[in-house]
Amino acid sequence: MQVLKAMFKQPAALFGLVVVALVVLLALAAPVIAPYSPDEQMFDGLTLEGAPLPPSAQFLLGTDTLGRDLFSRLLYGARTSLVIGLVANGVAVSIGLMIGILSGYMQGLVGNALMRFTDLMMAFPALLLAIVLAALLRPSLWIVAMVIALVNWVQVARIVYTETRGLVERDFILAERSLGAGHGRILFHHILPHLVPTAIVWGTLGIATTVLLEATLSFLGIGVQPPTPSWGNIIFESQSYFQAAPWLVFIPGAVILLTALSFNLVGDALRDILDPTQRGRG
Repeated sequence: MQVLKAMFKQPAALFGLVVVALVVLLALAAPVIAPYSPDEQMFDGLTLEGAPLPPSAQFLLGTDTLGRDLFSRLLYGARTSLVIGLVANGVAVSIGLMIGILSGYMQGLVGNALMRFTDLMMAFPALLLAIVLAALLRPSLWIVAMVIALVNWVQVARIVYTETRGLVERDFILAERSLGAGHGRILFHHILPHLVPTAIVWGTLGIATTVLLEATLSFLGIGVQPPTPSWGNIIFESQSYFQAAPWLVFIPGAVILLTALSFNLVGDALRDILDPTQRGRG
């Protein structure tokens, strides 16, 4: 409640929180709100020449190249993009926490090996690595989520490693060791609780990156495969109509941009609230 109260005092964070809540609510209520099935190709959804229809009273955001309602597809696409964002980012944060804590706490050969592996992964461009992995594996919703998780954990691991190295040298950790506390107790009862705010902040910020990366992979044709709608493949399927039917590209693009911006605003606010080193800074 204290975190929410602090966020309500920041206009940018409040805007981001409202947009995120609205997107999640619309995604959950898609079967109720959507006027049509996302895969329904309607006879009256195209002009006599076979072109998509612009926004109208019948089709709020127009139709796509196959005569499907764009509004319905965006609602169901939100479910796909958010599921991938939450799952992929949750896995990425978990992997980053595990590797960062172990490498920062154990040090020595094991710790150095884990961090060198992290540095090696950071040396690869994330998008290029994701494209290679997605091309090698058969694209599906869960495969795309795992591919994104495998390229997004390195930043979390590096941050957690740095914080863990600082915590290991603190007096209360040294006191626990002198009292005979085991490694498990020190890791789970004293170090991990101090890293929870970091995990929350990076988990929130990472959702925006994950949503954008999923949209990029789907736009390139190696992400979520049709007929399953996602914001990225909606743009991919409509790119040839960029000039004739610009709403098919601009509306999904604006939704992606607004959602990513909102998650970033919420993540920045959480960082300022939960991270003691950021408090009081402008």
